[in-house]
Amino acid sequence: MLMRYKIFFLAATLLLGVSGCASRDDMDNLQRDMEEVKNRMYRMEKDIGSIRVETKEGTDNTAKGFQTEIESLRKEVADLQAAQDMTRVDLQSFSGKIEDVKQSSLKPLEEMTLLKEDTDRRLLALEGKAAGQEKVPAETSAKDETAETMYQGGINTFKSGNMKQARDVFSKFVGLYPKHELAANAHYWIGETYYNEKNLEQAILEYQEVIKNFPQKDKAPAAMFKQAMAFKGLGDDKSAKYVYKKLIQDYPSSDEAKKAKDKLKGLK
Repeated sequence: MLMRYKIFFLAATLLLGVSGCASRDDMDNLQRDMEEVKNRMYRMEKDIGSIRVETKEGTDNTAKGFQTEIESLRKEVADLQAAQDMTRVDLQSFSGKIEDVKQSSLKPLEEMTLLKEDTDRRLLALEGKAAGQEKVPAETSAKDETAETMYQGGINTFKSGNMKQARDVFSKFVGLYPKHELAANAHYWIGETYYNEKNLEQAILEYQEVIKNFPQKDKAPAAMFKQAMAFKGLGDDKSAKYVYKKLIQDYPSSDEAKKAKDKLKGLK
């Protein structure tokens, strides 16, 4: 465009000069018009240059903005992928831990079941053995003797160290008063007389009478503790372990349960 204006004004100047028809004023006017056109062209060129610079800068900035957003999105996607992978690993680990806990919770139950089976077999064997032995019948004397007096007499005899006589008194008591409030205690003390005589098998059977028939009585946890000790004395650690654990499970608040925990530490 600029080249066309230059050619145009150059041709006009030559034409006027050649023709000799133009006056001095016409030449001056033409000169002013040319200067004005030049100025307008200069401004146009300047504006066009500014527009080109701004357009280039805007394009560059826009491209840079797009590139920055793309990089940001790529980073977010990478972070999400990493988080997803970590979550997957955590879920797998958590699932493994749940399975471990499940197996750990089943193991004590299986162990208790096996110990119970062994203990039940041992008790049945002892009961079969005891069935072939004749028990000394308790003689009934002084029919007017009250149950409490008889029971206390058995306690006093036990304290004196006469295990057989004390056993006879307690056996007489449970024979006459099988439903009495002190019947569980009497069975327990019969077991204690056998225990003190080192007749551990008979002691186990008498303790079992308390455990089986009087589970709600105060002597039940004591009978379980002494029965476990009797099993231990016979070298039957498995049965002892089972009874100690059952004691802790059934009577967790009892003094015997606390002592059973200490005893378990010495058993494999």
